[in-house]
Amino acid sequence: MTKLQKSYGRKTISATLKPRDLMGETPRLKGAWMAKVVTLFPSAFPGVLGESLTGKALSEGLWQLETIDLRPFGEGRHKNVDNTPSGGGAGMVLRADVVGMALYQAQRDTPNDRDKWPVVYLSPRGKPLTQAMAQRFAKADGITLLCGRFEGVDERVIEEFAIEEVSLGDFVLTGGEIAAQALIDATVRLIPRVLGNHESTEEESFSDGLLEHPQYTRPTVWADRAIPEILLSGHHGKISDWRKAMAEKLTKERRPDLWRAYCAKHDRDPNEDQEQ
Repeated sequence: MTKLQKSYGRKTISATLKPRDLMGETPRLKGAWMAKVVTLFPSAFPGVLGESLTGKALSEGLWQLETIDLRPFGEGRHKNVDNTPSGGGAGMVLRADVVGMALYQAQRDTPNDRDKWPVVYLSPRGKPLTQAMAQRFAKADGITLLCGRFEGVDERVIEEFAIEEVSLGDFVLTGGEIAAQALIDATVRLIPRVLGNHESTEEESFSDGLLEHPQYTRPTVWADRAIPEILLSGHHGKISDWRKAMAEKLTKERRPDLWRAYCAKHDRDPNEDQEQ
């Protein structure tokens, strides 16, 4: 079978059945934000992160990705990484000793200050991932992400490493890899030069606590639906006002929680009429 290789971030990532050297480390690129991912499925990365703008930024060294395979740290002949829940119950739990060794490797060249280097466990019981959280992660030197499997991770690991738990929402995935990629994507796009247009991150959803206004482009008329005339007027002040009003209207209709928080921040009545 031919082994495929693709270069990302000035290093080579390839799928292989041979465990990597446990003492090996990805060479750090000066000034590059780094994501370290502890996972049972390192071949899942970079995944979609290797495409489009995040992939281009990875190949240019604007950020780095290192996967730490959990399996080689496993116990015994079969490299077991889990065991049955203490107290009984269905499923399996990732062992504290196994996960701990992987996290000790991950932290070898990272600062202990969690503001400079957060350690995050992707968990449905965590705090919801927000734009503000992604902005905080982007300001750090990097991040270590622990991808859970089965029934979760031994609680002692979370306590020992002061791990922050983060959730994508009120639903359950089979593992943390998809959630980790979503978190990395939301963070990496905020790193300077990744998007190439700083204004786009300032105008998008959640930048001011509001959902984004509707977007339009050519053709001017499609399926008997025309672009709103205000957007074709060339009057930038009125366009800005329209977009702000539409963002407020959508937020009030679709995300009452965000709307209430926005109104509290701006000393406004959340029940005010937003009809435009």
